[in-house]
Amino acid sequence: MPWFDAGVNLFDDRMPAEQTITLAAQAGVDRLCLITTHPDEWEVAEQLYLQHPDKLCYTLGIHPHHAKDARPEHWDILIEKAILPGVVAIGECGLDYNRDFSPREVQRSVFERQLSIATELKKPVYLHERDAFDHQHQLLAQYLPALPGGIAHCFTGDAVQMKSYLALGLYIGVTGWLCDERRGSSLRDAVQQLPLERLILETDAPYLYPKTLKPRRRNNTPANLPHIGQALATLVKQELEIIEQASYTNSLTLFNL
Repeated sequence: MPWFDAGVNLFDDRMPAEQTITLAAQAGVDRLCLITTHPDEWEVAEQLYLQHPDKLCYTLGIHPHHAKDARPEHWDILIEKAILPGVVAIGECGLDYNRDFSPREVQRSVFERQLSIATELKKPVYLHERDAFDHQHQLLAQYLPALPGGIAHCFTGDAVQMKSYLALGLYIGVTGWLCDERRGSSLRDAVQQLPLERLILETDAPYLYPKTLKPRRRNNTPANLPHIGQALATLVKQELEIIEQASYTNSLTLFNL
């Protein structure tokens, strides 16, 4: 079975789209979910999907970093585009109190608007959260019962937070953060209690290059997903094929593909 990278930032100059897709396929990663974080990326994602409908799907949303850029007309565009083929989730959306690139009250307003749209359109949510777990959980608890699920993208929290997200019905997105000996200890502890039916693997490329992958490169790529899968398989003492199949199947289920 091939691999599904459920989180790729393909709108970065460090990742030429055609080259990235080709190298991923050569590594056995035949499906990619493109994450949008700003309205400026929505049309680009649509065009890339139309060029590679058998390999790509994409999200539509506004990242908390860019919440301050949200305008009323963006919501009309989002609702119009979110029903197009290839759009599998609303996001990347959520709260980020670590960087505070947008005021927190604006972040919360923009996040809640996207949760409302996802509820209206019956789309899963693609979630970002950093140092804002309590507020994020409170909002999700209000909306998730009416939503067809979601993913805690690039989860870096501890086992208690993971179990709280699981109780809400979320999938847990695991990245190369797992391979960071210094920062990834909480995640490594948590994933040993993660049910396979809630696991989704992603690279978050070009970010989070797996530090156990040598030689060390500056930028991550979807072609590195099998290495992350192997690191997880070794950690939880599971066959690699089991990890690969679970993540692929869960990605298809979450994104209704």
